[in-house]
Parts: sequence; structure tokens; C-alpha cells
Amino acid sequence: MSVTFMRNARMHQLKIAALLCALAAGASGEALAQAAKPANPQPAAATPGKGFTPPVPVGQTSNAPIDSIAVVVNDDVITRHELTDRVKTVMQRMKAQNVQLPSEADLQRQILERMIVERAQLQLAKEMGVRVDDSQLDRTISRIAEQQKMTVQQMRNQLEKEGTTFAAFREEIREEIIMTRLREHEVDAKINISEAEVDAHIAAEKAAAAEQFEMNISQILIRIPENASAEVIAQRKARADEVMRQLRVGADFAKMAATYSDASDALKGGEVGWRTADRLPPVFAEALSKLKPGQTTQVMKSVSGFHIIKLVDKRSVAEAQAAAAVQQTHARHILIKVTPAVSAADAKRKLTELKERLDNKAAKFEELARLFSNDGSANKGGDLGWLYPGDTVPEFEAAMAGLKIGEVSQPVETQFGFHLIEVLERKTEDVSKEKERNAARNAIRERKLEEATENWQREVRDRAYVEYRAEDLKDTK
Repeated sequence: MSVTFMRNARMHQLKIAALLCALAAGASGEALAQAAKPANPQPAAATPGKGFTPPVPVGQTSNAPIDSIAVVVNDDVITRHELTDRVKTVMQRMKAQNVQLPSEADLQRQILERMIVERAQLQLAKEMGVRVDDSQLDRTISRIAEQQKMTVQQMRNQLEKEGTTFAAFREEIREEIIMTRLREHEVDAKINISEAEVDAHIAAEKAAAAEQFEMNISQILIRIPENASAEVIAQRKARADEVMRQLRVGADFAKMAATYSDASDALKGGEVGWRTADRLPPVFAEALSKLKPGQTTQVMKSVSGFHIIKLVDKRSVAEAQAAAAVQQTHARHILIKVTPAVSAADAKRKLTELKERLDNKAAKFEELARLFSNDGSANKGGDLGWLYPGDTVPEFEAAMAGLKIGEVSQPVETQFGFHLIEVLERKTEDVSKEKERNAARNAIRERKLEEATENWQREVRDRAYVEYRAEDLKDTK
């Protein structure tokens, strides 16, 4: 396991962990709720071209509630039952976070659009063969439970107490992982950063003022469809202007975002989070630099659509990291991977045996690494060289940080398998030129990735065949 591979894997793991932890805590607006029956069910009459009437199961009366198609997405459907469940879950979350609710019709429209985008992505993933098997899913759910300081059973009990079946939760996590892997393949892997861009970024940082700021922002995006006509663009601009008018007379920004925004953060009140100027399009950064916290920009246009951005807060950050002192750790490890032939229990048991041999001075670490490690560092006795903070996945780094020099860890589980870790030495020194360039490259990548992901999601949505089966659900934006 090279340092570069571990660093890249950590970025992937962080994105997954942040999302999945939010889901496990009940904070995601995308969670799947347990199916709820209507309080006063009425028989639904079949209307030609408007949904369908499934056959009545044996033993069930014709007066029982039935489901119907809400929207057709390519060769799949979203049912009214699914939509009702999702609306219920999102409303509960927004109320818990004290976010003002938009009208039920606006909220339903927003949620349905997100479900259409998700369904189109999952279909594309299926076509491309993106899969998550049960063993991978079980390991991910176990890590979620650990991060929430629960057992899997305790987490299951909590979910079911809140009205979410564990089976539904498992499938939601599977879908989130699949969509993340699809985006990594379709977007992340296609982001290219030239050395000239890195040079320009570093030069711009050095030329900036000694004290820099980062901004906490929220946004409202009125999307422009791909290949939109002048008439459609004018309609979307008029919609953005109307939102701006309502904000000027005191409308709540978060409510306006939840009601009108087409961005993926709409149901979080448009919250984007903290961003430095170099992680924003120049026109946005310039407009925000003139604002005080609490103020909003005018309507601004980008390739994605029309934006209104609110400066929530602003704070100073440390000087450029080029001169910052960091602690490096020289470490080595033995990795036993979990495979169809080697279970997690087998891998952990093997490493426990190897640690006993090390504790009893019956073998040397480097010898055991060469004989048993499943990592590319095995031929170097497991030596990983000098590691910076962030070079390894969080579980590995946390275990390594807790070791004394010369101490060997207990078996540590990560997404790669199980490790024995030994710290050889530590030192503190200034960040190297290579580290400076890596930081610049990461900042550029993150900025490009946000825009590329938004554009890709729009393209997937625009390519999908979408047929609304009910007049009240049609997208009138």
C-alpha cells in the first residue's frame, strides 16, 4: 500500500464517511423512511394514462390502499408511495433542524426532482456494472456504527425507533456508495490539473494579502437546462429575480432555498459551508468580498444557471501553509487483506499471532512483513517511509498517533484489511515544496470537482427520459 494510494483512498473514505455518518445520525434529507399507510385510505380509481392499478392480492379487499406510478424514469418508476415516504422523512429532518418548511407542493417538487436524479444515476451505475456486495456493505455499516459509538444492533434499534427499517437503511447506504463510486468514475477520474495551474495557484497565494479569510456561504441556484432556448433562459432569470425580490423584503434565505433552489444542497437551506476565495469562481469571490455577514449578492449567472449567494459568516485563517511546522511519522506495517478466502476474523487472528511472536522477540517485524504482508511495502519490510498527517486513512492514522516509538499496535481495521503498525521515529519540520504543491493541487481539484459534479448531474438528468404520470407532479419550473 503506497502512501499515494493510501492518500487517495483516504479522500474517498472521508467523502463516504461524512455522508454516511450524516445518514446514520438521521441528518440526511435523502433517508428512506418506513412505508406508512394513509390514515383514511380511499380506493383509487384507475385513470387511463395516469398511473396503474395493480391486481388485488389474495385475501386483500379491494378497499385496501393501492400504489400508483408518480414518474417514469427511463425504464424504471418512482411510485407515489416512495415519494410520500421521502417527503415525510425530509419534513421530520427539517423540523428537527428548525428550518422553515416551504409549502407541501414545493417541498414535494424538490424531493421528486432529487429522486429522479438519483434514479437516473443508479440506472447508469447498473449499466456500467457498479456493484456493492453484501460483505462490503456490512463492513461499511459496521464502521458507521463505530463512528456513532454504537454497536450495529444499537444502531438498528435506534433506526427502527425513528421509523426506518434496517433493510431500507442498508439499501440506502448501498445506493449512496454506488452513486459515489459512479461519480468518482465519471467525474473525479476526469479532472486534470496541469503543473502550470499549480504554479499559478501558488503564485496567487503568495501574492495575496498576509491575512486571508474564508467565508461560510449559502446559495440559491435556479438551473438552466442544457440547450435551453432564449425564452426558457428568460423565464429562469425572471424566477431568480422574483426570489431576489422576496429576499429583499425579508424572506428567510433557507426557506427560499428549500422552495426554489435546484442545487443539491437545497433541502439543507442552501448551506454550502466554509470556502476560501480560491475554492469559488472568481466572479463569486469578488462579489462576496464586498459583503458583510448576513448580506446576499445580486443575481449572478454561471454555466449552471442563476445564483444568489448569502455570506453567512467570515473568519480569518492561518498564513500560507508553506511555512507551517508539522509532525511526520516514520512507520511500517503488516497488512492482511480480507478476501473471499480470508475472512475478517481470520485476518485479525493471524495478526494477533504475529504480534505475540513480536512481543516474545521470536521474530523481527521486517521478516514477518516480507513473509505475510499483502501490501506492496512487504519487500521493504513493511516500511512506509515518512508520513505526513493526512497521508493515511483515518483509522490507520489514529492508531499510529497513539503509539510510542518502537511500539507495535494491536490489529487495526481499515478499508484495506487489518494492519499491525509500528512507529520507528518522529520528527517536526517545515512543510516541503512537495507538500505545498500537493495542497495547491488539492485546492484546485476540489474547486473543479464541485463544478464538474454539478454539471455531470445536470447532464445525467437531462439525458434521462422522464414522464410525469400525474398533473400535480409535473415540473413547472
